[in-house]
Amino acid sequence: MIATLQCTVIDCPDPAALARFYQGILGGEVDEAYEDWVWLKPPTGARFAFQKVLGEYRPPRWPDPEHPQQFHLDFEVPGIEDMAEAQERVLALGATLLHDSGGERRGFRVYADPAGKPFCLCYGQNG
Repeated sequence: MIATLQCTVIDCPDPAALARFYQGILGGEVDEAYEDWVWLKPPTGARFAFQKVLGEYRPPRWPDPEHPQQFHLDFEVPGIEDMAEAQERVLALGATLLHDSGGERRGFRVYADPAGKPFCLCYGQNG
């Protein structure tokens, strides 16, 4: 091993707002000590950092290859019975639904966060 993961850095136009969005999903503490770099320290897992884009921000447009997603995050929901509540909560935080795989035993739903970056709520992936 050469190193361990320190954090995942996400470029965006408003670091504090996007950190609070993901705090609504993961919990944890937001550190807004700097205007252009904001930390989210979830109770479990690696930290996230949100970095202000200097200049024009071009959000991805999933699944448009002219505006690629660059990366995405997958969040596991305990089961399909929890998906409706999870969706309601991320939409209330400012997410936009992009795609529902429609799977009844295994599946995922793709959303855009407030900065336009895609993320998924998944269920049944490890079962």
